[in-house]
Amino acid sequence: MATLDDYKGLKPAWCPGCGNFGILTAFRRAMFELEVEPHEFVVVSGIGQSGKFPHYTRCNTFNGLHGRTLPVATGIRLANHDLPVWAFAGDGDCYGEGGNHWLHAMRRNIGVKLVVHDNQVYGLTKGQPSPTSLPGMNVTSMPTGVLVDALNPLPVALAAGCGFVARGFSGDVDELADLFKEAWRYRGFALLDVLQPCVTWNKLNTYAWYRQRCRPVGPDHDPTDFDKAFELARRFGDSIPTGVLYRVERRTYEEKLPVLAGGPPLTGRPQGPRRLEQTIREFH
Repeated sequence: MATLDDYKGLKPAWCPGCGNFGILTAFRRAMFELEVEPHEFVVVSGIGQSGKFPHYTRCNTFNGLHGRTLPVATGIRLANHDLPVWAFAGDGDCYGEGGNHWLHAMRRNIGVKLVVHDNQVYGLTKGQPSPTSLPGMNVTSMPTGVLVDALNPLPVALAAGCGFVARGFSGDVDELADLFKEAWRYRGFALLDVLQPCVTWNKLNTYAWYRQRCRPVGPDHDPTDFDKAFELARRFGDSIPTGVLYRVERRTYEEKLPVLAGGPPLTGRPQGPRRLEQTIREFH
């Protein structure tokens, strides 16, 4: 059985105090407590501070292009639907450049677990506003403050048909580790939006700011109640609900594809030049 240290990759180069450290700690703890060995899952990322996540985690990894995390994760999942796939992205990476891929991955219900490091700013590229930046926030490229309303991704995810929608706070590692485990156990596409301070570029959404507002949903919350989940998802102000807001079972994309349903992964099927030649002849 793996030890907690077995999940450690390279030494992180994030800024001291970065909220990413809480996400990394919670993820390692969750995998350890689930008794999932480092070779038994894959982590996919794009570019950004969040994109460095697989560098700092010992596991199978793929580090791709900005905004293109989910296409790669989808391809890996379709090639081997027995291999659990985690996708890690930033709020700009996923909700900005990759917004189209995000919407369609949720609609398909592909079995990928998406974790968004939501620091409400572009951190790696020095503090430009992201889709989730709050109005009035001062950033390097907009000294007069952000002018447009912020995107709240959770109601969008619910409207797009996402079957697992959760929000965590990187300053609450215990709750976040539990949310990782909940996402892991869900069969279809899971969205975990993690609020995390950027101590260098975002001086508004600090640890203190989040701690004053983040409130875990109580044990009486029914995650199958869509209307209640939508109402909770819309809250982002003096009170921000955290936890699993919505969870319902849906048929996964893999289960709907005849070529995959009930069969072994594509990676485990016979391959070779003759099979390729036969396929090419069929299209002549």
